[in-house]
Amino acid sequence: MGIGVQGVHHIGISVPDLAKAREFYIDLLGAVEEVAPLSWRDNAFIDSVVGLRGSAANQFMCRLGNTHIEVFEYLAPRSSPQDPDRGVNQFGYTHIALQVDDLRACYDRLVAAGIRVHAEPAWEAIKVAKDGSKSGYSATYCRDFFGNVFEIMEIHDNDEVLPI
Repeated sequence: MGIGVQGVHHIGISVPDLAKAREFYIDLLGAVEEVAPLSWRDNAFIDSVVGLRGSAANQFMCRLGNTHIEVFEYLAPRSSPQDPDRGVNQFGYTHIALQVDDLRACYDRLVAAGIRVHAEPAWEAIKVAKDGSKSGYSATYCRDFFGNVFEIMEIHDNDEVLPI
């Protein structure tokens, strides 16, 4: 029996530069910031929740489609540098996947902004019928400005991958 999970509310991401993260999530991907940003320092309660001593951070939360992204820049304790090429085979969370309406438009926008893409999507995997309806799906992995991996996917009627 389940425990009553209704869905994923948000994904938390720690970044070295909050302004650059805003540029990515809000300006480039089009996320909407719905609540005021948060900052803390010397807050024993937050320290206990996050499991860090003497933490200090700035944060913003934005809605991206059907979920929220919570982005932190920890000022203390500061993280060691991130490996921008960390393999997706490493233990832990490997990526987030974003279902988009138009993979080509999304791909072109990201590439134009300097976002690194692992490979071009298989464009031929999405079939367009004479009536304009689409079937199939295609996707690829990308890396944000810091090296965090995310996937962009366009999904239409098919038996392999279910849409959101």
